[in-house]
Amino acid sequence: MGTADVEAVWRIESARIVAALTRFTGDFGLAEDAAQEAVAEALVSWPLASPANPAGWLMATARRRAIDTIRRRTALQDRYALLAADAVVDKRNDPDKIDPDRIYDDVLALMFISCHPVLSREAQVALTLRVVGGLSSEEIARAFLVPVPTVQARITRGKKTIAAAGVPFELPPADERRERLGGVLSVLYVIFTEGSTATSGDRLLRPDVAYEAIRLARTLAALQPDEPEVHGLLALCELTAARFPARTGPDGSPVLLEDQDRRRWDFSAIRRGLAALVKASTRGLGPYGLQAAIAAAHASAPSVEATDWDRIVVLYEALGRVAPSPVAELNRAVAVAMASGPAQALAIVDELIALDRLPGSHLVPTVRGELLARLGRRPEARAELELAARLCANQRERSVLLRKAAALG
Repeated sequence: MGTADVEAVWRIESARIVAALTRFTGDFGLAEDAAQEAVAEALVSWPLASPANPAGWLMATARRRAIDTIRRRTALQDRYALLAADAVVDKRNDPDKIDPDRIYDDVLALMFISCHPVLSREAQVALTLRVVGGLSSEEIARAFLVPVPTVQARITRGKKTIAAAGVPFELPPADERRERLGGVLSVLYVIFTEGSTATSGDRLLRPDVAYEAIRLARTLAALQPDEPEVHGLLALCELTAARFPARTGPDGSPVLLEDQDRRRWDFSAIRRGLAALVKASTRGLGPYGLQAAIAAAHASAPSVEATDWDRIVVLYEALGRVAPSPVAELNRAVAVAMASGPAQALAIVDELIALDRLPGSHLVPTVRGELLARLGRRPEARAELELAARLCANQRERSVLLRKAAALG
C-alpha cells in the first residue's frame, strides 16, 4: 500500500480512531498526537507489508503510542496500568468488535469538542479539519492560504486550550448540545464557503475543501437525524456544489451564472440536496434551510430568465427576519434587481453603504457596479467595478471585475 492508500484509510477512519483514543486516555491532545504518529508509522511500514485490517492496524498502533506516552508520564502511572492491562480485552478497543452506537456518540462528541466555544473560530476550523476530517496541517494550510506553522500553532493552542479548560470527552446534555450545534454548523459552513469561493489566491474553487465540508455535514446529519438545520446545511452544500462543474472554464476562469452550461450541473447532488431540504422542512426552515431553498430555486430553473426571482426575494426576506446579515441583504438586492429592476435594488445597496454594513468588502461595489451598468450609468459603474477589483483578494474574481470594468469604456 502506498501513500495514497494510507491517506484514504486515515481520511475515513481518523475521527473514529481519535475519538476512541480520547475516550480511553481522557486526553484529547494525546489522542490526536498518537493517531498522527500511527499515520507516520504507516507511511513507512505499509509499503513494505500491507496490513490485513488497515483501520485496526492504525487503531492498535495509535493505542500503543498513547500507552508509551502515558508510561513516560510518572504522574499517570495508575492510568497507564489501567490502559495496559490486556488480561481483559475491552470490546471497544477491538477494531473487529466495535459498538456502532458508541462510535457514533464518540464521533459526535469529537465534533462538539473541536468546535467548543472556548476556542477561536480559526482554531475550531483547524481542529475540525484535522481531527474530524483527517486533513494534514499542510492540506489545511493550502486550503486557507496560510503558512503551515500558523495552522500547526492553531491546532496546538486549540488542544492546550481544551486541556486547560478541562473540557470532558463526552456528549453535552441535549439542551446544551442544541445550543452548541449552531457553532458546529457555523464551522462547517465556513469550511464549505471557503471551498466554494476562495477568499484569496489564484483559484475560484477549492473543491477538495468544499467536499470535505459536505462529508462532515453528512456525518453530522447521520449522527443528529432529528435536527432540521443539520439537514438544511447539508442541502445548501449539496445544491451549491452541484454547480461546481459549470462554474469555471477549462483554464479555471470563473463562469457567471447566466453563462453556465446547466447540463454540466451535478444532478445527483441536486437530488441529494432536495431530499435533505425536505428533511430540513419538518419544523419550518431555519437560516440554513432558507439558504438551501434559495439554492434549490436556482438548481431547479432551466435558465436565469426562467428562475422564480419573486420566490427568491421572499426567501431572502424571510432569511433577513430569522438571521439578519448584510450579506443576505446584499443578495436580496441582487434578487430584487432580477425581479423588479435595478433602481429598487440600488436603493437597498445604497442603504447598506450609508450604514457601513460591509466595510472593505468587494461585494458591495461589485453589486453596485452591476446595477449602475444596467441603469446606463457607465462611468459610475466602471469606477465601482474598479474599486471592487482593488478590494478583491481572489485573482480569478479580480480578473472578471477588471474585464467588466474595461467593457464599460
